[in-house]
Amino acid sequence: MPRVAKRMKALRAKTPAEGTIVPLADAVNLLKTFNTTKFDQTVEIVMRLGVDPKQADQLVRGSLVLPNGIGKTLRVIVFAKGDKIDDARSAGADEVGGQELADKIKGGWTDFDVCIAAPDMMGVVGPLGKVLGPRGLMPSPRAGTVTPDVAKVIREYKAGKVEFRCDAGGNVHAVVGKMSFDAAKLLENISAFVSHVTHLKPAAVKGQYIKGIAIKGTMTPALRIPSA
Repeated sequence: MPRVAKRMKALRAKTPAEGTIVPLADAVNLLKTFNTTKFDQTVEIVMRLGVDPKQADQLVRGSLVLPNGIGKTLRVIVFAKGDKIDDARSAGADEVGGQELADKIKGGWTDFDVCIAAPDMMGVVGPLGKVLGPRGLMPSPRAGTVTPDVAKVIREYKAGKVEFRCDAGGNVHAVVGKMSFDAAKLLENISAFVSHVTHLKPAAVKGQYIKGIAIKGTMTPALRIPSA
């Protein structure tokens, strides 16, 4: 049986009984008392959805710019050519290129968080699917990372845009901030994310759509919050 650290035991003692649903504002305030590490923990949300991810018409995915960002500056690379190269650099892209950038990635370089591509660069990007796909970095029109307006999308990610996609179990995971955020900012980010996912309910889904929601820090117990 895994040994539970003293710190985690202390946090669990403050956590409501398993299955208890805590009002969002109270949950955020309680979560912030769990901030007992030397580093600034990431705050995450998990939503359990009543969908069948194996059905294409029930797949829930998307992206949104959180009101208060995520507390981290994302490393963004862009595949572009012509005038879009200057546009991307002006918007804050960390690296911009074409075939030479693709070759660098084929060589094993993946030191970035977001990959954006102009539509006319997909011939170069397409062969990178085996490298970028498993890491969730492959540009996609649905996610908005294949776009003619690369500058706009770069600015969105730099401002705190998050992507999400339900996993094989129908769960959606996302970063919603840092422990150092004040409670009001975390509350606003979490509410915005839940509202966005709620409005993405597929027409094919029957019955209960949102079955449960929980928030947690990198090294804290999870807290269940209301799903409606």
